[in-house]
Amino acid sequence: MVPWGGLSCCLSAAALYLLGRSSGRDAEVLKSVTRVNQLKDLAQLLDTASKVLPLVVTVSGRVGSDTPINCELSGLRGVIVEETAEQHFLKHNDAGSWIQDSALMLSMCKEVPWYLDDGTGRAFVIGGRGASGLVLTIGSEVFEEAGRSFVRGTLDYLQGLKMLGVKRIERVLPVGTSLTVVGEAVTDDIGTIRIQRPHKGPFYVSDKTIDQLIANLGKWSRWYKYASMGFTVFGVYLLLKHAFRYMMERKRHWEYRRRVLAAAAKRTGHEDEGSNATTENGVDTHHLMPDLCVICLEQEYNSVFVPCGHMCCCMTCSSHLTNCPLCRRRIDQVVKTFRH
Repeated sequence: MVPWGGLSCCLSAAALYLLGRSSGRDAEVLKSVTRVNQLKDLAQLLDTASKVLPLVVTVSGRVGSDTPINCELSGLRGVIVEETAEQHFLKHNDAGSWIQDSALMLSMCKEVPWYLDDGTGRAFVIGGRGASGLVLTIGSEVFEEAGRSFVRGTLDYLQGLKMLGVKRIERVLPVGTSLTVVGEAVTDDIGTIRIQRPHKGPFYVSDKTIDQLIANLGKWSRWYKYASMGFTVFGVYLLLKHAFRYMMERKRHWEYRRRVLAAAAKRTGHEDEGSNATTENGVDTHHLMPDLCVICLEQEYNSVFVPCGHMCCCMTCSSHLTNCPLCRRRIDQVVKTFRH
């Protein structure tokens, strides 16, 4: 039997270790990025550092856009808007009761070109929606009760459903939000400064400061490593426990087999000397294992074949047989037997 519990713990420990290592590596990288206190200094910094590109920087400012999105539900003005609609209903289960469930009906996201502005300059953020650490504010959460006709309600009821309504959630990154962005700084052909995802390195958009991000990543890195150590110890314990049980079971089987062979050899004496039967250690195997399954030679036989009545196999091996191994009659039923 495969020790799935121990293997799962070890695999979880490996995954947690990789997460902790990744978080720790990001924290170290964030410590080494260039901190730009004012956006007006970023253009000059790009000119002087053009020979050592890519230049990963951290900048801060307030979100702005020339073409912001006007949210329909909340009335806010934002640069990234996510809208979801979930259908909530009661579902009739096999136990005869009604349980509440939901299904996603709509999921859409809009993003317009936006920038950070600290009063001294602007830096456009490219691909901020896919950055790490971005948390959108819930601008509106509305539940619209279902208004169905009698015929529609009857059809849903016959299908085991009772519609409750639709829950609409609007998440938005509002204009004016203070953010910290960590990414690669570049300039386009017309001199516009952009912050984008680096080819290799971290890309963060967060409402936390750079020091808070470093501290948070370091904390999660330590927690991941501690959890990895715990899962490793527990997984190794389960594997060793399974291995010990397997070794003891095999030892018991071999001890039982040795005793059976010794008892059979003592009982038969010299009656079978000179016989042509296949022997094991000089003793006739036909009389050596009277209580062992004739298929696996490890488990005790504990099943009776119907209709022939022979009892020579264990339940595990019997489940794979269609004919009796002694008389070759077809097996209609296998009955488990018990011993005092």
